[in-house]
Amino acid sequence: MGIFSKPRLRSHERRDDMPEGLWVKCPDCGALVHALELKQNLHLCVHCSHHFLMDSRERIAILADPDSFEETEIGLISANPLGFSGYDEKTQALREKTGLDDAVISGRLTIHGQRTMIAVMDFKFFAGSMGSVVGEKITRAIEMAIAEKRGMVIVSASSGARMQEGMLSLMQMAKTCGALARLSEAKLPYISLLTHPTTGGVTASFATIGDVNLAEPKCMIGFAGPRVVKETTHQNLPPGFQTAEFMLEHGLIDAIVPRSKLRDRLGNLLAYMMPC
Repeated sequence: MGIFSKPRLRSHERRDDMPEGLWVKCPDCGALVHALELKQNLHLCVHCSHHFLMDSRERIAILADPDSFEETEIGLISANPLGFSGYDEKTQALREKTGLDDAVISGRLTIHGQRTMIAVMDFKFFAGSMGSVVGEKITRAIEMAIAEKRGMVIVSASSGARMQEGMLSLMQMAKTCGALARLSEAKLPYISLLTHPTTGGVTASFATIGDVNLAEPKCMIGFAGPRVVKETTHQNLPPGFQTAEFMLEHGLIDAIVPRSKLRDRLGNLLAYMMPC
């Protein structure tokens, strides 16, 4: 071995005295992958390319042109309009733990030189649930895209509407879709990227009405969970139900794009779709 060669981490070996959190078991192939190796590989399993969850800032880093991202709407935090017990304490704890204001980050950036607004949901904040702040930040990002004549990209990863905000959460479905209708009237493109998992009110609103709907491989896409659907319909579900591959076959999404190719695909689509 040359003196400058770096051996790969031996992801199949694990000692009993290893600290917690250093190794992650792939849910697809069952292999143990070192956390550092996973991070260096875009959070893809090095054995089977399973797409692990990815946080919003890492997602932006792999999509944006270098030094082009400028975050907007910083400091918006959830109120507790229904007086839901423990909600204030829970959101405060999540803000401290994650460094996020809420379950979405929005901002300006360029992708292959194309001027774009982006909103990226983050599953680690309240399971990516959509409350009034999430809906407001996405709506403001869309309105900024219209004002500045930018394309719009939304990356979804969500458990759906946030029950702690009740009807105010459900109202965000109509509000975001209304803003996207105005974006369409302005002849500006909207590309939706669905990642694992995209469910509930997010699936039933902005996530599935893109001019182009993309998804990562094998991600879960649906409104209700498979168990709920089965108990409601009293039918056996088909193989692969609610996976990206199933949705592609049935026309809900337009393409499945591996994470390593997302930036190039988005750049090409924006270059084609942006008005001259």
